[in-house]
Amino acid sequence: MFERNRVDNMGQGQQIAVPAEITLDDGTEHKGRFNLPANRPVYEVLNGPALFLDFQPYGGEPSLIAKTAIRAIKLVNVPAAANLRQTQRAGELFDPHVVLGVGANASPEDIRKAYHELAKVYHPDRYATAELPHEVRDYLAAMARRINLAFQALEKSQQAVKVRADTRAAPIYTSGPRA
Repeated sequence: MFERNRVDNMGQGQQIAVPAEITLDDGTEHKGRFNLPANRPVYEVLNGPALFLDFQPYGGEPSLIAKTAIRAIKLVNVPAAANLRQTQRAGELFDPHVVLGVGANASPEDIRKAYHELAKVYHPDRYATAELPHEVRDYLAAMARRINLAFQALEKSQQAVKVRADTRAAPIYTSGPRA
């Protein structure tokens, strides 16, 4: 029914990252991840007695957000193919910077360049005519979805920063033309 988001044999203090998109009461949207206890289901934490949630926007600093300030939460289902990475643990977090291979302080041009390079490598049309095993096709499709999701998350956060900067730079009052 509900995903438990729990990893067996994890201690009480360990946390997992749950990718999400949130909309606050003021209408701003943020993409990032909630840092939640590993031994409790996501919906139990969201509906629990705590007043604040630990949220880290992609490319930003972690912060505590009051539950009363949140209008909507959309949990992002990050696609994962079987054996996408043998070393990936169940509690490992989805980080768009890692997926695209850029640093946390990368410029929008660097992010776009990394996205285009990876999209060319993993695009499904590139392998459409090749005779590939089913597992390889699944892997390529999952990687393409992860790359697109990572780019969308970073692009949206960059656009939000730009919009906030533009609204702060705009004059509050301007007079009309003189007659």
